[in-house]
Amino acid sequence: MVNWKKIVFNAPIAVVCFLLSAVNLFAQASATAQGQTETEIFNETYYDTVAILILGVVVLIVVGFLYFGQGAGEETPEKATASVWGKIKYFLTRSTPIEKEKDIMLDHDYDGIKELDNRIPPWWTYLFYGSIIFTIYYLLNYHVFNSGLLQAEEYNQEMQVALMQRAELEKSGVLVNEETVTLLTDAGILNEGKDIYTANCVACHGPLGGGLVGPNLTDNYWINGGGIKNIFKTIKFGVPAKGMISWETQLNSKQIQAVASYVVSLNGTNPPAAKQPEGNFYSASDSLKGVN
Repeated sequence: MVNWKKIVFNAPIAVVCFLLSAVNLFAQASATAQGQTETEIFNETYYDTVAILILGVVVLIVVGFLYFGQGAGEETPEKATASVWGKIKYFLTRSTPIEKEKDIMLDHDYDGIKELDNRIPPWWTYLFYGSIIFTIYYLLNYHVFNSGLLQAEEYNQEMQVALMQRAELEKSGVLVNEETVTLLTDAGILNEGKDIYTANCVACHGPLGGGLVGPNLTDNYWINGGGIKNIFKTIKFGVPAKGMISWETQLNSKQIQAVASYVVSLNGTNPPAAKQPEGNFYSASDSLKGVN
């Protein structure tokens, strides 16, 4: 005959051992994937995981006691014949049946409202004791052994991670678009922009930007608006009506920003044999006025 009691009380131990092994394996896998040591990751979650597992074991054992009619206090005929849910409900509430309320009725009443001398529900008491146990765990974990980070420390750590992630995104150019692009003046960036211009733009705008098929890029007149934002937008989306293709599929945002900055740097260079001005006059102050 199957001894279900042994199964109920021994199964949680096996589950805990299995889950602790799983946590260890998870720490090793995460450490390998993220370049961290196993100790760095294991310490972050170990104590919290153990606490949760212990709580789960306690719950399983309590349910086991209830199911087999043990650990629920004194036996009563009502409990002996109750369903599993009835036993659990009684264990948590210790409620007095309506027909026995006269035994706990107090002598006084208020405006016809009588008062019962009910005990505090056990579930409330268990929560109270549980909060005390959790307080001890919290104190030891966060203030004695320092195995967990306080909220301020977690916030600062997350901010550092966020700043590093933002730096990576900025480096990759993901955050650069026609609305956020800024003019770059670093010599290395301008040289990169010049190389991109030489490889892709000379055929239409000439080696010095004076214009061939395309317009002159060195004067103050622009068909589609001057300034870094408008030039970035023109390069990114192109001008199909004028025969200029979109470059967003061939150049990333950082490359477009570099070549757009280089184009801006050509202003006023006055190369020989430059084309006549086309479009509308544009100055640096126009961008502040919202003029394209």
